[in-house]
Amino acid sequence: MKVIEDDEWRASSPSAVAVGVFDGLHRGHQHVLAEVCALSSAATAAATAVTFDPHPATVLDPPHAPHLLGTIDQRLEGMARLGMDQVRVVHFDHALASESAEEFIERVLVAQLRAHDVVVGEDFRFGHERRGDVTLLRAHGERLGFRVHPARIEGDEDRWSSTAVRAALTRGDLERANRILGRPFTLRGVVVRGDARGATLGFATANLESDARQQLPARGVYAGAARTSDGEWWPAAVSVGTRPQFYEVGALLVEAHLVGYHGDLYDQVLDVSFLSSLRSETTFDSVDALVAQMERDVRATVAAFAMFTPASFALLG
Repeated sequence: MKVIEDDEWRASSPSAVAVGVFDGLHRGHQHVLAEVCALSSAATAAATAVTFDPHPATVLDPPHAPHLLGTIDQRLEGMARLGMDQVRVVHFDHALASESAEEFIERVLVAQLRAHDVVVGEDFRFGHERRGDVTLLRAHGERLGFRVHPARIEGDEDRWSSTAVRAALTRGDLERANRILGRPFTLRGVVVRGDARGATLGFATANLESDARQQLPARGVYAGAARTSDGEWWPAAVSVGTRPQFYEVGALLVEAHLVGYHGDLYDQVLDVSFLSSLRSETTFDSVDALVAQMERDVRATVAAFAMFTPASFALLG
């Protein structure tokens, strides 16, 4: 898959294009990109996604910007696995925010991508002051030679959206979050040195340093899976919390104990997937009671991991 960040780049052939942030690549996003793939095949065009980095809200309203469900690299890897031929990554800044919807259509969709078909969510808004919508896109498509396909908002209990995933993770409803995503929620980060307390208890952990803007699950202990730099997945008991057993006031940490792994993980990039929730964060009457519970957590993690096949990680590799 080709990743295009050059504003001067021009396509040599027509494109079927999806436009959006696509944070998390949940099932609604997957539906949109599947439609792009179908349209590209019918029109012999390049299956193309346009995405924005950073998230527009981090530029326009930083205090209220949402935490992200994945890194830009995770987003691009997922798009490749969903069949995109190319992705146009548009750098979002104040200059772009001042560009009108009409200018964006002509500069990116027409001049750069030679759009033949354009797929957007039915409530998609874009351009300066979000004045662009499906109606405006259609009007310009008729004039400039591309067709517009509004994608119906999908969902079950409520709409499938990045906002709904964040809300589910925040309230501790991992099952709901994973159902909307269509796969386990996955954090990516670098393994950094901690105080090695887990090793003293017999459960060495990898401390994950993720982007401060990244969404975390609610505090608690989870059955998970971790992928090391060699691409292998391991059962991982994951703690998200402040370790109240040992610290009255502690930093929020993501720690993963990779069951059966023996090796040095420091400075590796680790993907940690959350398969199921095991328990809330708590303190115990003694360290021995904590260790006994950790042993139960590990057994539950191994059992949960055994229920998942490589297909469960379809967008994760």
